[in-house]
Amino acid sequence: MRIERFEKHPGVRVAFSGRAEGNQASHTGLEPGEVAAARAALAGRHGLGPLRGAFMSQVHSATVATAPAPGAAVPEADALLDAEGGLAPVVLTADCVPVAIAGSVGKRTVLAVAHAGRPGLLGGVLEATLEALREQGASELEAGIGPAVCGACYEVPEAMRAEAEASLPGISSVTSWGTPALDLPGASAALLERAGVLVHSSHACTLEDRAWFSYRGGDKAPRNATLLWVGDDREPASSPRRGEEPIKEEAK
Repeated sequence: MRIERFEKHPGVRVAFSGRAEGNQASHTGLEPGEVAAARAALAGRHGLGPLRGAFMSQVHSATVATAPAPGAAVPEADALLDAEGGLAPVVLTADCVPVAIAGSVGKRTVLAVAHAGRPGLLGGVLEATLEALREQGASELEAGIGPAVCGACYEVPEAMRAEAEASLPGISSVTSWGTPALDLPGASAALLERAGVLVHSSHACTLEDRAWFSYRGGDKAPRNATLLWVGDDREPASSPRRGEEPIKEEAK
């Protein structure tokens, strides 16, 4: 587990859970009771309460939904917007890119999380999320990019790389073993930066680091969770795991 604070929004927290915190996904066929216990433990660890987390049914779309209130139906979407900053929107991943974004509307904090897998990223999920935030009047946008498969590990067919590059220039990459690849975290960061967002990255690869669940690494059902919430700005950020860098601004 890592928990970090943002620079422009010191009261905002973003936490990345991994293997040590257990599977956070209820939709992949694993024991529901174990998932509920893992979610409750994760929320309790941060003083969020079991009902504050807001989830979505992710389908690799560009759909942005309002974060559901406790007890409400879970929306089918790949981005959640909390206009009041009172919930803790959650995105689940196991190689795809989790993106957490905070912005200001006067003295109010607006939050959003997005699930940027290859189809969603190419389909405009991050642009749609930024549009939803700006429709709320949000400014001073700041984003955290969590653990995801890196551009040196996400191997794809050459035709897929070429098609993706045509859609989103700069996304193409090469694996460490010399085959075609896509750099989803790098492309996500570049897209957000071009839109004027201050971007931070965990620089953690889910396939390289067993601290995280990885679909390509054999974890077909369990998922990592990225949570975003407004916390106590006196709360210190935790230290990164050994071998990890703290979240920092991406190089321009």
